[in-house]
Amino acid sequence: MMKKIGILGGGQLGRMLLQVAANYPVMTSIMEKDADCPSATLCHHFVLGDITNYDDVLQFGEGLDAITIEIENVNIDALYALEAKGCAIYPKPDALKTIKNKILQKQFYHHHQIPSPAFHVVNSLEELNNHVSFLPAVQKLATGGYDGKGVQVIRKSDDLHLGFNAPSVLEKMVAIEKELAITVAIGNDGTAAVYPPVEMVFDQSLNLLDYQICPANISENILWKAEALALAVAKNLKSPGIFAVEMFTDKDNNVWVNETAPRVHNSGHHTIEAHYSSQFDMLWRVILGYPLGNTQKIMSSVMVNLVGSEGYTGTAVYEGLNEVLSIPNAYVHLYGKKETKPGRKMGHATVMSDDRQELLHQANKIKHTLFVKGDKKI
Repeated sequence: MMKKIGILGGGQLGRMLLQVAANYPVMTSIMEKDADCPSATLCHHFVLGDITNYDDVLQFGEGLDAITIEIENVNIDALYALEAKGCAIYPKPDALKTIKNKILQKQFYHHHQIPSPAFHVVNSLEELNNHVSFLPAVQKLATGGYDGKGVQVIRKSDDLHLGFNAPSVLEKMVAIEKELAITVAIGNDGTAAVYPPVEMVFDQSLNLLDYQICPANISENILWKAEALALAVAKNLKSPGIFAVEMFTDKDNNVWVNETAPRVHNSGHHTIEAHYSSQFDMLWRVILGYPLGNTQKIMSSVMVNLVGSEGYTGTAVYEGLNEVLSIPNAYVHLYGKKETKPGRKMGHATVMSDDRQELLHQANKIKHTLFVKGDKKI
């Protein structure tokens, strides 16, 4: 039977979900306020609307069998109302409410004894000044932050003026050895499927994922800890769906949970080619009530984010695309965004190989070969 499924948000994550939806008996709807969004031409029905507006979300969900999200910034009250009317929500509104607010998210970790850096809740710059002895720390806005925005490093008292004058979490800075992510799928019956961990390398200037390798180069002991923590996070949220749990290790081999995304995530893009069931395929399996897919890798992989080059804006121009596509086992995904700007996610490239040094070499080659420029210089 053809199910009617809605996706709130029409960016690249919605686009990649729709590309997989073609394999299943599903009628798709997208709601986004930009008619030129990456997902607009790939869905069965496109609705112009604001995913943060109660009435828009409520009206969008009428008649749908289920709704999922591609970004946390949605109207949760409307999702509760739709759930009460029998529309299945992935993830459940309770889980989304917890994760959407970083204060509630940190309190969730503390309540369930999930290792996460020590923190204080602060509501203003004035309160921030009461925690000088806690520095160095990282301040994260409770709501509204994404892709590195809404995060401020405060190393010493002289940096306090850089802080946010809004509800936020002040998190103790930890000396990070490696940054990891594990994606976990939870079925409607509570069964779980765990993807191998990825090792993430971040662009420090943009605070965005630069590239990642799967599987992560970690000891068996750290692997067990990380898998156990990822499962603990996903299962305690008590919701079917897909969850990307970002973690890091320190020099003493402790594993700490950083943040969780209640949806398909940048850290799982490599699974499209490199794993038997991609994160996007897996979410459709969950929503449609099918058996969970095989999370194992076909080959090891590296995934490189393609972001707008510094100094350019306007209509996107891709330089070096032919060279990257000539790399053996290389796959390029362009997100269909017409306009570029510095640091904007415009696509990603995945290379598969079981030689780790080859993966690192190809990641470096892509970073120095493929550039997303605009037709206007800044």
